Parts: sequence; C-alpha cells; structure tokens
Amino acid sequence: MIFITAKFRVKPEDADRWPEITAEFTRDTRAEAGCLWFDWSRSLEDPNEYVLVEAFRDGEAGAAHVQSDHFRKAQRTLPPHLVETPRVVNVNVDQEDWSLLGEMAVPES
Repeated sequence: MIFITAKFRVKPEDADRWPEITAEFTRDTRAEAGCLWFDWSRSLEDPNEYVLVEAFRDGEAGAAHVQSDHFRKAQRTLPPHLVETPRVVNVNVDQEDWSLLGEMAVPES
C-alpha cells in the first residue's frame, strides 16, 4: 500500500472551519475504490495544524487519486486557506492494514 502523512498549516481564521472546508474532498476521496483510509487530526500543540493520514491500495490507486476531479479541485480550493505548502511523507509499505502495537497490547477480557 501507499501510506501518506501530510501536515497542513491552516490560516488561523480558517482553522476551526477546516473540517468543513475539506469535507467534500474528504468524502469523495474516501469513496475511491483504492482508498484504504483518509483521516484528519488536529494537532494538540498547534491548533492551526492538521495532519492527514491516508493510504491507497497501490500505485494505481494513488495515481487515480491525484488524477481525479476532486483532487484537482482541491489543488485550486485548499491552498488559499493555508499559510505554507503542506509537508508530506509518502512511502510504499508491504502491508494492507494497520498492524497491532504489541508494546502496548491490551489483554483480552
């Protein structure tokens, strides 16, 4: 799978509305056949920073994502709400889902 994490520094006046601003893009991306997950989180240290954790089945699914109409629309509509270009980590991982964090295993009841 392709595993991507990106940090978005949002303009302070738009930070509380970021989930609304990205709602259509998020919904349409999650509906893609090759999207495994597409989840936003807000930083605890910086209320103007959002972290996007996303994964796609393979390179073909990733290519379909960046060629989609909703991705192209996001390229036009999201940057005006940002203070800088998002930072990203993009890697291929030889797995299809989250692994368990064994060091913090919760005993079965």
